[in-house]
Amino acid sequence: MTEFIHRRRALINTGLAVAAGAATLASPAVQAAETSMIPTGAKTLRDLTKRLAKAPRRRDFKTVPMILDDPKQWDHEALSEVLAYHGNPKQVYDNTAIASPWLNVMRNALNAQIWSFKHPDFLVVSATHGSAHVALYDEAMWVKYQLSKLTGGKFKTNTLIVETKAASKDSAKFEDPDGVFSPHNNSIPALQERGVVFLACHNAIWEQAEKLIKTNVNPDKLSHEALVAELTNHLIPGAILTPGIVATLPELQRVGFAYIK
Repeated sequence: MTEFIHRRRALINTGLAVAAGAATLASPAVQAAETSMIPTGAKTLRDLTKRLAKAPRRRDFKTVPMILDDPKQWDHEALSEVLAYHGNPKQVYDNTAIASPWLNVMRNALNAQIWSFKHPDFLVVSATHGSAHVALYDEAMWVKYQLSKLTGGKFKTNTLIVETKAASKDSAKFEDPDGVFSPHNNSIPALQERGVVFLACHNAIWEQAEKLIKTNVNPDKLSHEALVAELTNHLIPGAILTPGIVATLPELQRVGFAYIK
């Protein structure tokens, strides 16, 4: 049976401070366990995870335009690594609703592909937009911009980026109904440890910023472009910013990703 390396991923740093003037940031996954829950037989997936950990993420924006027209405006290097992935199978999930069972569905797919179908290199990508995208902001943004309101009040805080008690269970016991691979460990960090890639959507950020401005949740009275920049700078560690999810989905399908709505 497939064995797993068990090194705990560091808790997401929700108060991430971005150094002013820095052009790029290495992915915070560099400081975390790069491949802590990747199957030992998944060489291709493990290699991708290591490359993504080293790929830069720009998080020092001052303003961001409505339409991104330069690869320097999104995480081009990291997205290119995902598009170039040659392992199989690979699926992209169109995730739009934060209160839906989106994390659970991806976890179930991973379990069946790895243990039932014996595909350790199975790659799952979350094409995240709509209200689900709110889960990709750190807690500082949730507090400052009252982002719970964008969830219809279904989430008071961003619990989806907090590791669960089940995350500390023995990963060798993969059949444990309360363990690491169970529904009790549905969190973004847990899935990231298993190689799941979370794509962020610039268009969703733009639209959410517009809603915040219209509802007067803009304490610094930022312009639309500046508010989009601040939200972008506070995407959670490991997230990959795209110029727009709806436009990125065909790019993923073009290179062989199965699309799941």
